[in-house]
Amino acid sequence: MEEQQSQSSALDGGGQSVKEEEVEKENLTDIAAPDDEEEDEEALPHSEILDIFEEGLAQLVQDPLLCDLPIQVTLEEVNSQIALEYGQAMTVRVLKADGEIMPIVVVQNATVLDLKKAIRRFMELKQQREGGVKHVSWRYVWRTFHLVFQGEKLEDDRMRLRDYGIRNRDEVTFMKRLRKK
Repeated sequence: MEEQQSQSSALDGGGQSVKEEEVEKENLTDIAAPDDEEEDEEALPHSEILDIFEEGLAQLVQDPLLCDLPIQVTLEEVNSQIALEYGQAMTVRVLKADGEIMPIVVVQNATVLDLKKAIRRFMELKQQREGGVKHVSWRYVWRTFHLVFQGEKLEDDRMRLRDYGIRNRDEVTFMKRLRKK
């Protein structure tokens, strides 16, 4: 009698485990379904993914805060614009000899070196977009030109811009160095 009870309880336990296995299989197929969708997403050609991304980016740039940015915007430019909006960054207007004004965005406590790096990045992006010169020797540029704010040369790369009195929307001139004889 005890043998029959243990067999029937084993069958009951076995029956429950079969049901549990079926439920687990269903759960696994539910979990596997998103993988199939991911595989479908991964099946898109690169060009189509780029098109989708560029459409989304174009919508993002239509935002009033980001409307000043170019269509081929980089993440760095978006982050700079957001930092400007929150007051964490400032725009320094760099005036070139040909009259062109470059709006350079740097953090509030930026150094002269940070400004120089931002100018370099701005020029590289501009050249990429316009298909201009492929390589610029920045060592030559900084030996030949210097930055001037209100008649004072920004010579010390470690000095902060605010120590020179440079604030948001101030104009810095990109000026050719005079030769020493």
